[in-house]
Amino acid sequence: MELRHFRYFVTLAHTLHFGRAAQALDIAAPTLTVQIQDIERRLGVQLFARSRRDVRLTPAGEMFLLEAKQVLAQAERAVQAGQRAGRGETGRIEIGYIGSAVYSGVLQTLLATFRQAWPGVIVTAKEVSQHESPAMLVDNRLDVALVRMPIHLHNRHRAHVLFRDSFCIALPAGHSLAHASGAGAVDAGSLDGERFINPEQTLGTFEVARRGGFTPIIGSAPGSLIAVLTAVALGEGVAIVPDVLVGATAIPGVVFKPLAGPPIHSEISAVFRSFEPSLAVTKLIAQITQTAAVTSYALSG
Repeated sequence: MELRHFRYFVTLAHTLHFGRAAQALDIAAPTLTVQIQDIERRLGVQLFARSRRDVRLTPAGEMFLLEAKQVLAQAERAVQAGQRAGRGETGRIEIGYIGSAVYSGVLQTLLATFRQAWPGVIVTAKEVSQHESPAMLVDNRLDVALVRMPIHLHNRHRAHVLFRDSFCIALPAGHSLAHASGAGAVDAGSLDGERFINPEQTLGTFEVARRGGFTPIIGSAPGSLIAVLTAVALGEGVAIVPDVLVGATAIPGVVFKPLAGPPIHSEISAVFRSFEPSLAVTKLIAQITQTAAVTSYALSG
């Protein structure tokens, strides 16, 4: 049975008049009569009781009417869903992010703006190691990745900077440098011999070591910034971390200090595929590329 059969039946059931129903359907009355007879023949039941004066639904017709209206409503919803998807108004987007994308507010702002503009799109976000993000983009397990630059990108990926900050040093509260007088900026040379706890982005650690003229001793590389700061709080070493953490975290036993000399800048970027087939993802990428980078330096040396 085709969808048109349901439309014919429901229209006649509402008008209970073959002439008016045929006019509403823009077909000839004899054609409608043949179509209704065909439906009844397919079902093996009489749906309408006909007389010279009127047309009435039979009990079977009343029951069939309930189901037929649901079929038509579902078909209409399917059409609308397909149209919305075709316009990129619905769909699903997977975002992977690093911790500092949350501390900086980049993730929250990105999703709030997009969800307000496109409420029909389902956006899910999960913390992902930035070393895993490029491969997950290639495998379509992620649509957009928020990472801390620099990072090696696949030639099919593009990046757009959303946030700029600088590195500072996180020290155990009992460390002698944590109580330095004055501005308290820590000179790179004074860190020779320290054990470093490395975050995912090691740029800051190795730039400090280069400036200080030493090879850093890497104690551990626990990954997430919370894990790094926890290790610092436990006295396992010092860490060169983004200064966006200053004021954003309150972990007892950790003191943040600026680094002496020129700032070691860093960036949080959104990485995405250069050629994106999903219209919903394309809309998010358009929002990203139209967003100017925010600059925030919490500490200065």
